Amino acid sequence: MRTLLFVSLVLVAASASSQERVPEIPFESVPDFLRLPEEMNFGEVPAVAVNSRGHVFVLSRSNISGPAYGALAGQILEFDANGKYVREIAKGLYNWSFGHGLRIDRDDNIWQVDKGSSTVTKLSPQGRVLMVFGRKGEASSTGSLAPIRPQGAPPPAHVDGYFNQPTDVAWDAAGNAYISDGYVNSRVAKVDRNGDWVKSWGSAGTGPGQFDTPHNIAVDAKGNVYVADRGNARIQVFDGEGTFLRQFKIDIPLAPGARLPIGNTPATPATRGTNAPGSPFVVCITPGPTQYLYAADNWGRIFKMNLDGRVLGVLGKAGKQLGQFGQIHGMACPSENELYVAEILNWRVQKLRLRPARTQTN
Repeated sequence: MRTLLFVSLVLVAASASSQERVPEIPFESVPDFLRLPEEMNFGEVPAVAVNSRGHVFVLSRSNISGPAYGALAGQILEFDANGKYVREIAKGLYNWSFGHGLRIDRDDNIWQVDKGSSTVTKLSPQGRVLMVFGRKGEASSTGSLAPIRPQGAPPPAHVDGYFNQPTDVAWDAAGNAYISDGYVNSRVAKVDRNGDWVKSWGSAGTGPGQFDTPHNIAVDAKGNVYVADRGNARIQVFDGEGTFLRQFKIDIPLAPGARLPIGNTPATPATRGTNAPGSPFVVCITPGPTQYLYAADNWGRIFKMNLDGRVLGVLGKAGKQLGQFGQIHGMACPSENELYVAEILNWRVQKLRLRPARTQTN
């Protein structure tokens, strides 16, 4: 019988500027839950998703082909509910370039968001292409069909139907899809269940309804849209038409001795940008009558919140051991106390079982 790593953590002392004391959530990380065939390894893992049968889908930047720089990097690998490898999905698909996002909709369709080709692909549960949004640059051209933003240049004009390094996708109860777009376009796009373009909203900036790298997206049961505005170190919330409702920051102080997973750890952490404490890389909303919002920052911390942004608990830290995290880039939360966490730097997915009933209170 496999043993589980039990991670027991202590309370985080909150500063005067943040909410009151937030408990650490004890959790277990299941060792070697996903079992690949002997000849296979994951590459960087930017995203993970779970379908209605409990099967786990992993987006891996592996099966590399092409030059050392600018190579194609994208596989979707399926595992059953017990972690046994099932298959690779849509192997060698035309627009698999540099995978960024992966989600499963309520009908178990598989959606891949590709930053490299600036496309979003909807696949059936069997792995057949159903819809493609955006268009990959032609092999005879020099790059993407969407205008790229040179360093320091103003953002390019938005064009309906085209994306520019998109990041993620989510849906409302009516089947409308919301696509965070992304590294260049700084907007959210909406398409209906038939694949028709509806609208987009947002621009580059720091004000309400503006974005600096909308990196992840989720929708609650009421149809409100939550955007991980990573560069601005906040989560913004909109209705389904793009009307700004509210925003919140995750203001939980770092533990003493906390370090970034890679690069120099500053003496004084930034207040915005990728490495700001609480800057959200991911957002994930649980199903069920009482929904919770999970988010993660680049310091290896996962935050459990209510939908108003109140932090209910925190877990994790940066590192390479089981129960530690190296740049959390994707997350699936099929229930309140079960998480699947995709890591860029550690090339893996961890299955976490949270133990909130054992959370310390003093």
